[in-house]
Amino acid sequence: MFSTGQLIFAALFLIVFIAIISFSYRKDKKLHKKNYKGVIWVLVSFVTFVIFLFLIKYFLKN
Repeated sequence: MFSTGQLIFAALFLIVFIAIISFSYRKDKKLHKKNYKGVIWVLVSFVTFVIFLFLIKYFLKN
């Protein structure tokens, strides 16, 4: 299905992509802690809201 060259390219691309993303994240870690302080509560409330919607749907369906 895929040639050997395509598989090698995909593997190298994946390795380089993950390395660049890791380097960028490590470089901006302090900035993220400063600017995105408290963002976990937004995530928690969003997940809670989605669970609440599913519960409403489940109870109204039965």
